[in-house]
Amino acid sequence: MTPRRAGMAALAAAAIVLLALTLRIAVASLSPLLTTIQRDFDVPAAIVGLIGMAPPVAFALAGTVTPAIERRIGLERLVLVAAVVAAAMLGLRAAAIDAFSLLAATAGVFGAVGIANVLLPAVVKKYFPTRIGVMTTVYSTTMAVATFTPPLVAVPLADAVGWRGSFLVWAVVAVAAVVPWIAMSLRARASRADIVEAPRASVLSRIVRVPQTWALVATFAVNSSVAYGLFAWLPPLLIDVAGVEPAEAGSLLALFSFMGLPVSLVVPLLVGRMRSTAPFYVVAVGAGLAGVAGLLFAPTLATTLWVVLIGLPPLMFPMVLVLFGLRTRSHDTAVALSGLVQSVGYGIAALMPLAIGVTHELTGGWTAGLLLLGAAVILVIPAGFIVSRGETIEQSWERRTGATW
Repeated sequence: MTPRRAGMAALAAAAIVLLALTLRIAVASLSPLLTTIQRDFDVPAAIVGLIGMAPPVAFALAGTVTPAIERRIGLERLVLVAAVVAAAMLGLRAAAIDAFSLLAATAGVFGAVGIANVLLPAVVKKYFPTRIGVMTTVYSTTMAVATFTPPLVAVPLADAVGWRGSFLVWAVVAVAAVVPWIAMSLRARASRADIVEAPRASVLSRIVRVPQTWALVATFAVNSSVAYGLFAWLPPLLIDVAGVEPAEAGSLLALFSFMGLPVSLVVPLLVGRMRSTAPFYVVAVGAGLAGVAGLLFAPTLATTLWVVLIGLPPLMFPMVLVLFGLRTRSHDTAVALSGLVQSVGYGIAALMPLAIGVTHELTGGWTAGLLLLGAAVILVIPAGFIVSRGETIEQSWERRTGATW
């Protein structure tokens, strides 16, 4: 590798890692501070629910609009725009004066994050074509670390410099991510390899007729419902039902988030090696229901254990990502399946944070919200039976129609 190419690879790696930090910091840095923010202005439960809806709604919309935008302005330029908007919105979140300005800034952050989520795999493919697996592991691990770090330090930071200062720290990280993308954008040369592909209509029309597609949608939706419902509500829930202090609630949210790190490293390898999904569904459902039951009936007895257990259902996220490849025969089918599953799954998941918030507002407690989480986990069981058959999408379509794909 020439010094010039080595320098470009180093710049691209730094740009990817810093952007990955920003993507998850935006998700995990708000909910630990809600109690502190409410000392300055009221944040109704419905608004918190809408804030919790913002990530999955943004991710669902981004899956549909990003390819078309990227074709017009180019890969690096669109990532740069997303990074700039994310940094600006994180800064505006620190300047929020009421619940609605907090919601607006948060929605802007997640709109940018959703676009960047779609583009990162294309960036890796362009700059590291022979090291896609390594770089995907690097940025997914970075995202996992960035998910559990803010809840650990957000409250201590807020105690030291105020909640606005705490938000500004994360905005500075986002600004740092902008810098390498400016250089990347200036040095970029557009090529066909950059283009984020949109699924062909003919493939989409076939995969929607396959039960396994909708089983994967259900799996992804349940995974995301649990994850984003608890990202939004776990700290205040634990403060109320388990009697923990805000700092400890933030640490427990960090623990919940941390569970994504080992599963993101281990689950893809195990699914690929075992070629069976049944054990993962069993663990996800069993652990999730045990965690919900613990928080319902004995929240103070073993709070940490309940948080660990309820942090295991999101293992379905890396499992589904691997299945996009294992359950398809062609690239076109994998692209169509990924786009459909993520768009619909995130769209469904967006309802969970709002539903928990509304039930809390109506009942004044958390029992109904926890029951909703438990019901979501139970609903994934039929999907597990369908996915465990091991057929590819193409095989399932051929068996049902009697035609050749």
